[in-house]
Amino acid sequence: MTSAGRRWAVLVAALLFTALTARLGLWQLDRAAQKNQLQSALDSRMALPPLPPAELARDAQAAAQQHHRAVRLEGQWLAERTVYLENRQMNGRPGFYAVTPLRLDDGSAVLVQRGWLPRDLMDRTRIVAAPPAAGRVAVQGRIAPAPGRLYEFEGASSGPIRQNLDVDGYARETGLPLRPLTVVQEDGQSPPEDGLLRQWPRPAADVHKNYGYAFQWFALSALILGLYVWFQLIRPHRARQRQRG
Repeated sequence: MTSAGRRWAVLVAALLFTALTARLGLWQLDRAAQKNQLQSALDSRMALPPLPPAELARDAQAAAQQHHRAVRLEGQWLAERTVYLENRQMNGRPGFYAVTPLRLDDGSAVLVQRGWLPRDLMDRTRIVAAPPAAGRVAVQGRIAPAPGRLYEFEGASSGPIRQNLDVDGYARETGLPLRPLTVVQEDGQSPPEDGLLRQWPRPAADVHKNYGYAFQWFALSALILGLYVWFQLIRPHRARQRQRG
């Protein structure tokens, strides 16, 4: 290949990689804009008045539109159906999420993430938690999807202590007519005296990571362009000037 051909090849490669990395940076900015819109929608939904219990979703599609809405339910705890999800953290400490079905007046039930309790570091199967209150109770909280799934070892999907909990799967397992959602219980003005911690993280769409990636792609784009200008234009020009001098 001639020197002119090499220069053209380097130019084309530099332009292609500059355009590619700049496009990736714009894509990350677009993702950040989408997440900002999602965060605005979440904030608006969380500011709405509590959802009337009669309007609680009965199918997954309707449930997705109710996530993060405030709700106040009344019913009876099915304490014998309590499940403890292990390897869950709150404030950086390992422990369990206590999840208990609440039977509603219409006969259906809702899985309630009642709170968090610490793990016994000597015996992971030792649960020290007060049972939920007997009789009719009022539960204040926010509608949420099922708890996030973690890596699951064989045999960790059954029993009172388990790794994950799928709403549909638990409905089939127990025969309970569960609604296709969960409720994350909050303390409210009169916190339940059950010893559980309910300092749940606020739902947020993390855009900082996308901005960071965008900066990296734009920096790489500028670096490629700068290297081309330095090695293909400035340095050869200086070399020619030295030869003439």
